[in-house]
Amino acid sequence: MSSAEPEEWFDVVDEQDNVLRSAPRSEVHGQGLLHRASHIWVFNSSNELLIHLRAAGKEEEPLKWTSSAAGHLAAGESYASAAERELQEELGLQAELTYLTKLPSGPEIGYEHTALFSCVSDDPPSPDPREIAEWKFAPLDTVREMLEAEPQRFTNPFRLLFFWYLQQSLNTEKR
Repeated sequence: MSSAEPEEWFDVVDEQDNVLRSAPRSEVHGQGLLHRASHIWVFNSSNELLIHLRAAGKEEEPLKWTSSAAGHLAAGESYASAAERELQEELGLQAELTYLTKLPSGPEIGYEHTALFSCVSDDPPSPDPREIAEWKFAPLDTVREMLEAEPQRFTNPFRLLFFWYLQQSLNTEKR
């Protein structure tokens, strides 16, 4: 963020995700206050997941692999509208999003209540280079193998979301 840009404001929330107040990004991150984020997984028609390598200049977890797109909710913003905005801002894509889950906030997920959305798109992404250093579509098995071999190369939220997703897939297969 350049000094000419106003600082982002986030809703500070409690453990049940109730809004307590709004605060600037620097205060929320600096004090480890609970806040909100949306992650979006873009699948292509071959059921491959788009993952991206965070840009080197990112404040948190630079140069780690993560969700197709992700970002904080602005103060007063819904999870769904943040997901649509982040998909457009980070990848230049628009698609119908499906809500999958919300994981509770805590230190292992960056003090963020985190909602996960998915979509299917074969449109070519136009990644924002300030956000994304590299991107690729990969089969879920390949992503799992990468995660198991080198978990530290992925962001904490992505790891938690991915293993939640795998568990849901296993539960669905058992039915």
